[in-house]
Amino acid sequence: MTDVPLNEIADQLVAVGGVVGVVLGGSRARGTHRPDSDYDLGLYYRGGLDVASLQRLADEVGDEPAELTEPGGWGPWVDGGGWLTIEGQRVDWIYRDLDRVRAVWRQCQAGTYEIGFQVGHPLGFYSHAYAGELALARVLADPTGELAVLKSETGHYPPLLGDALVRGLWEAEFALRVAGYGAAGADPTYAAGCLFRAVGVAGQALHGRARQWVINEKGMVAAAGRLDVAPPDFTGRAHAILAAVGMSSVDIHTTVRDAAALIADVHAAVE
Repeated sequence: MTDVPLNEIADQLVAVGGVVGVVLGGSRARGTHRPDSDYDLGLYYRGGLDVASLQRLADEVGDEPAELTEPGGWGPWVDGGGWLTIEGQRVDWIYRDLDRVRAVWRQCQAGTYEIGFQVGHPLGFYSHAYAGELALARVLADPTGELAVLKSETGHYPPLLGDALVRGLWEAEFALRVAGYGAAGADPTYAAGCLFRAVGVAGQALHGRARQWVINEKGMVAAAGRLDVAPPDFTGRAHAILAAVGMSSVDIHTTVRDAAALIADVHAAVE
Protein backbone atom coordinates (compact mmCIF):
# COMPACT_ATOMS: atom_id res chain seq x y z
CA MET A 1 0.00 0.00 0.00
CA THR A 2 1.12 3.54 -0.71
CA ASP A 3 0.56 6.55 1.51
CA VAL A 4 -2.38 7.64 -0.66
CA PRO A 5 -4.89 4.92 0.37
CA LEU A 6 -3.74 5.09 3.97
CA ASN A 7 -4.39 8.82 4.09
CA GLU A 8 -7.72 8.42 2.32
CA ILE A 9 -8.82 5.79 4.82
CA ALA A 10 -7.65 7.97 7.71
CA ASP A 11 -9.66 10.92 6.37
CA GLN A 12 -12.74 8.70 6.20
CA LEU A 13 -12.14 7.45 9.72
CA VAL A 14 -11.98 10.91 11.31
CA ALA A 15 -15.39 11.63 9.80
CA VAL A 16 -16.85 8.93 12.07
CA GLY A 17 -18.43 10.10 15.28
CA GLY A 18 -16.04 10.01 18.23
CA VAL A 19 -12.82 9.58 16.21
CA VAL A 20 -10.45 12.47 16.95
CA GLY A 21 -7.45 11.37 14.89
CA VAL A 22 -5.69 8.47 13.20
CA VAL A 23 -2.04 7.41 13.26
CA LEU A 24 0.07 4.76 11.59
CA GLY A 25 1.82 2.80 14.31
CA GLY A 26 3.90 -0.32 14.78
CA SER A 27 6.83 -1.36 12.66
CA ARG A 28 5.48 0.39 9.57
CA ALA A 29 5.74 3.76 11.32
CA ARG A 30 9.19 3.00 12.74
CA GLY A 31 10.61 1.67 9.47
CA THR A 32 11.45 -1.71 11.00
CA HIS A 33 8.76 -3.67 9.16
CA ARG A 34 9.08 -6.78 7.05
CA PRO A 35 7.31 -7.09 3.68
CA ASP A 36 4.56 -9.14 5.36
CA SER A 37 4.09 -6.80 8.33
CA ASP A 38 0.61 -5.54 9.14
CA TYR A 39 -0.44 -1.91 8.92
CA ASP A 40 -1.54 -0.75 12.38
CA LEU A 41 -3.92 2.21 12.34
CA GLY A 42 -4.53 3.74 15.76
CA LEU A 43 -8.01 5.25 16.03
CA TYR A 44 -7.92 7.80 18.85
CA TYR A 45 -11.42 8.51 20.08
CA ARG A 46 -13.18 10.51 22.75
CA GLY A 47 -16.51 9.76 24.35
CA GLY A 48 -18.97 7.59 22.48
CA LEU A 49 -17.52 5.85 19.46
CA ASP A 50 -19.88 5.27 16.53
CA VAL A 51 -18.96 1.63 15.98
CA ALA A 52 -21.88 1.09 13.59
CA SER A 53 -20.49 3.73 11.23
CA LEU A 54 -17.00 2.28 11.59
CA GLN A 55 -18.40 -1.12 10.64
CA ARG A 56 -20.04 0.30 7.54
CA LEU A 57 -16.74 1.91 6.54
CA ALA A 58 -14.88 -1.36 7.15
CA ASP A 59 -17.37 -3.18 4.93
CA GLU A 60 -16.84 -0.55 2.23
CA VAL A 61 -13.02 -0.45 2.16
CA GLY A 62 -12.25 -4.06 3.11
CA ASP A 63 -11.63 -6.90 0.70
CA GLU A 64 -13.71 -9.23 2.85
CA PRO A 65 -16.05 -8.99 5.83
CA ALA A 66 -14.44 -7.96 9.11
CA GLU A 67 -16.10 -7.63 12.48
CA LEU A 68 -15.33 -4.59 14.64
CA THR A 69 -15.61 -4.71 18.41
CA GLU A 70 -17.06 -2.22 20.80
CA PRO A 71 -14.50 -0.35 22.96
CA GLY A 72 -13.12 -2.82 25.49
CA GLY A 73 -13.78 -5.79 23.22
CA TRP A 74 -10.12 -6.78 23.13
CA GLY A 75 -9.47 -6.32 26.82
CA PRO A 76 -8.75 -3.55 29.33
CA TRP A 77 -5.63 -2.16 27.65
CA VAL A 78 -5.59 -3.02 23.95
CA ASP A 79 -9.23 -1.84 23.95
CA GLY A 80 -10.74 -2.98 20.66
CA GLY A 81 -10.89 -2.61 16.91
CA GLY A 82 -10.86 -4.95 13.93
CA TRP A 83 -8.62 -6.97 11.63
CA LEU A 84 -9.16 -5.95 8.03
CA THR A 85 -7.72 -6.90 4.67
CA ILE A 86 -7.47 -3.95 2.29
CA GLU A 87 -6.00 -4.28 -1.20
CA GLY A 88 -4.56 -7.61 -0.18
CA GLN A 89 -2.78 -6.20 2.88
CA ARG A 90 -3.53 -6.74 6.57
CA VAL A 91 -4.68 -3.47 8.11
CA ASP A 92 -5.54 -3.47 11.81
CA TRP A 93 -7.78 -0.79 13.29
CA ILE A 94 -6.95 -0.37 16.97
CA TYR A 95 -8.93 1.84 19.35
CA ARG A 96 -7.27 4.20 21.80
CA ASP A 97 -9.25 6.32 24.28
CA LEU A 98 -7.52 9.69 23.92
CA ASP A 99 -8.45 10.91 27.39
CA ARG A 100 -7.01 7.73 28.89
CA VAL A 101 -3.83 8.16 26.85
CA ARG A 102 -3.52 11.70 28.21
CA ALA A 103 -4.00 10.43 31.77
CA VAL A 104 -1.27 7.82 31.25
CA TRP A 105 1.02 10.50 29.83
CA ARG A 106 0.57 12.54 33.02
CA GLN A 107 1.51 9.43 35.02
CA CYS A 108 4.63 9.01 32.89
CA GLN A 109 5.68 12.58 33.56
CA ALA A 110 5.18 11.97 37.28
CA GLY A 111 7.28 8.79 37.17
CA THR A 112 4.55 6.20 37.66
CA TYR A 113 3.26 3.35 35.53
CA GLU A 114 0.88 0.39 35.73
CA ILE A 115 1.25 -3.20 34.60
CA GLY A 116 -2.06 -4.76 33.64
CA PHE A 117 -3.17 -8.16 32.45
CA GLN A 118 -3.84 -8.21 28.73
CA VAL A 119 -4.28 -11.14 26.39
CA GLY A 120 -1.41 -11.20 23.89
CA HIS A 121 1.03 -9.54 26.29
CA PRO A 122 2.68 -12.31 28.33
CA LEU A 123 4.84 -9.81 30.22
CA GLY A 124 1.79 -7.71 31.02
CA PHE A 125 0.74 -4.44 29.42
CA TYR A 126 2.96 -1.59 30.64
CA SER A 127 0.83 1.53 30.66
CA HIS A 128 3.54 3.83 29.33
CA ALA A 129 3.24 1.98 26.01
CA TYR A 130 0.34 4.36 25.30
CA ALA A 131 2.71 7.31 25.31
CA GLY A 132 5.39 5.42 23.41
CA GLU A 133 2.94 4.38 20.71
CA LEU A 134 2.10 7.99 19.96
CA ALA A 135 5.69 9.17 20.22
CA LEU A 136 6.76 6.63 17.58
CA ALA A 137 3.69 6.86 15.36
CA ARG A 138 3.09 8.82 12.16
CA VAL A 139 0.03 11.05 12.29
CA LEU A 140 -2.22 10.49 9.28
CA ALA A 141 -5.31 12.54 10.14
CA ASP A 142 -5.58 15.09 12.93
CA PRO A 143 -8.25 17.74 12.22
CA THR A 144 -7.97 19.42 15.61
CA GLY A 145 -4.17 19.20 15.88
CA GLU A 146 -4.51 17.49 19.26
CA LEU A 147 -2.54 14.40 18.32
CA ALA A 148 0.31 16.44 16.87
CA VAL A 149 0.66 18.37 20.12
CA LEU A 150 0.60 15.22 22.25
CA LYS A 151 3.02 13.45 19.92
CA SER A 152 5.42 16.37 20.27
CA GLU A 153 5.18 16.16 24.07
CA THR A 154 5.77 12.41 24.17
CA GLY A 155 8.80 12.87 21.95
CA HIS A 156 10.62 13.91 25.13
CA TYR A 157 11.04 10.81 27.31
CA PRO A 158 10.23 11.63 30.95
CA PRO A 159 13.33 11.09 33.14
CA LEU A 160 11.17 10.23 36.15
CA LEU A 161 9.58 7.37 34.22
CA GLY A 162 12.99 6.03 33.24
CA ASP A 163 14.13 6.14 36.85
CA ALA A 164 10.97 4.32 37.97
CA LEU A 165 11.57 1.52 35.46
CA VAL A 166 15.14 1.15 36.71
CA ARG A 167 13.87 0.90 40.28
CA GLY A 168 11.47 -1.79 39.06
CA LEU A 169 14.45 -4.05 38.42
CA TRP A 170 13.96 -5.43 41.95
CA GLU A 171 11.19 -7.59 40.47
CA ALA A 172 13.69 -9.40 38.23
CA GLU A 173 15.67 -10.40 41.29
CA PHE A 174 12.52 -11.63 43.01
CA ALA A 175 11.59 -13.62 39.89
CA LEU A 176 14.98 -15.30 39.99
CA ARG A 177 14.47 -16.23 43.61
CA VAL A 178 11.17 -17.95 42.91
CA ALA A 179 12.64 -19.54 39.77
CA GLY A 180 14.79 -21.45 42.24
CA TYR A 181 11.63 -23.22 43.41
CA GLY A 182 11.21 -24.48 39.87
CA ALA A 183 14.73 -25.79 39.96
CA ALA A 184 14.27 -27.49 43.31
CA GLY A 185 11.09 -29.15 42.14
CA ALA A 186 12.36 -30.03 38.67
CA ASP A 187 9.59 -27.85 37.25
CA PRO A 188 11.01 -26.27 34.07
CA THR A 189 7.68 -24.74 33.06
CA TYR A 190 7.42 -22.70 36.24
CA ALA A 191 11.09 -21.78 36.09
CA ALA A 192 10.74 -20.66 32.47
CA GLY A 193 7.86 -18.35 33.35
CA CYS A 194 9.88 -16.76 36.15
CA LEU A 195 12.94 -16.37 33.92
CA PHE A 196 10.87 -14.76 31.17
CA ARG A 197 9.58 -12.28 33.71
CA ALA A 198 13.10 -11.48 34.93
CA VAL A 199 14.43 -10.91 31.42
CA GLY A 200 11.41 -8.80 30.46
CA VAL A 201 11.69 -6.55 33.50
CA ALA A 202 15.40 -6.15 32.75
CA GLY A 203 14.57 -5.10 29.20
CA GLN A 204 12.17 -2.46 30.52
CA ALA A 205 14.82 -1.18 32.94
CA LEU A 206 17.42 -0.87 30.19
CA HIS A 207 15.02 1.10 28.01
CA GLY A 208 14.18 3.29 30.97
CA ARG A 209 17.84 4.08 31.64
CA ALA A 210 18.41 4.78 27.93
CA ARG A 211 15.29 7.00 27.85
CA GLN A 212 13.91 5.02 24.94
CA TRP A 213 10.28 4.02 24.44
CA VAL A 214 9.46 0.31 24.24
CA ILE A 215 5.96 -0.67 23.15
CA ASN A 216 5.71 -4.34 24.12
CA GLU A 217 7.73 -7.46 24.77
CA LYS A 218 7.81 -8.55 21.13
CA GLY A 219 11.34 -7.82 19.92
CA MET A 220 12.19 -6.07 23.18
CA VAL A 221 15.14 -8.29 24.07
CA ALA A 222 16.82 -7.62 20.73
CA ALA A 223 16.05 -3.90 21.01
CA ALA A 224 17.45 -3.76 24.53
CA GLY A 225 20.65 -5.40 23.35
CA ARG A 226 21.17 -2.58 20.85
CA LEU A 227 21.04 0.11 23.53
CA ASP A 228 24.31 1.76 24.50
CA VAL A 229 23.62 0.99 28.16
CA ALA A 230 23.11 -2.73 27.64
CA PRO A 231 25.68 -5.15 29.09
CA PRO A 232 27.75 -7.12 26.55
CA ASP A 233 25.72 -9.66 24.54
CA PHE A 234 22.56 -9.02 26.53
CA THR A 235 20.40 -10.34 23.70
CA GLY A 236 22.36 -13.52 23.09
CA ARG A 237 22.59 -14.36 26.76
CA ALA A 238 18.90 -13.69 27.37
CA HIS A 239 17.82 -15.79 24.41
CA ALA A 240 20.11 -18.64 25.48
CA ILE A 241 18.61 -18.65 28.98
CA LEU A 242 15.04 -18.95 27.71
CA ALA A 243 15.94 -21.36 24.93
CA ALA A 244 17.46 -23.99 27.22
CA VAL A 245 15.92 -23.91 30.68
CA GLY A 246 16.64 -27.61 31.21
CA MET A 247 14.65 -30.54 32.52
CA SER A 248 16.58 -31.72 35.58
CA SER A 249 17.02 -29.79 38.82
CA VAL A 250 20.74 -29.47 38.11
CA ASP A 251 20.20 -28.03 34.63
CA ILE A 252 17.53 -25.61 35.80
CA HIS A 253 19.76 -24.42 38.65
CA THR A 254 22.50 -23.75 36.10
CA THR A 255 20.13 -21.70 33.96
CA VAL A 256 18.92 -19.69 36.97
CA ARG A 257 22.54 -19.03 37.89
CA ASP A 258 23.24 -17.75 34.36
CA ALA A 259 20.15 -15.55 34.55
CA ALA A 260 21.28 -14.15 37.91
CA ALA A 261 24.64 -13.20 36.38
CA LEU A 262 22.84 -11.44 33.51
CA ILE A 263 20.54 -9.50 35.83
CA ALA A 264 23.53 -8.51 37.97
CA ASP A 265 25.19 -7.10 34.86
CA VAL A 266 22.02 -5.21 34.00
CA HIS A 267 21.99 -3.77 37.52
CA ALA A 268 25.55 -2.58 37.10
CA ALA A 269 24.74 -1.11 33.69
CA VAL A 270 21.78 0.98 34.86
CA GLU A 271 23.25 2.25 38.15
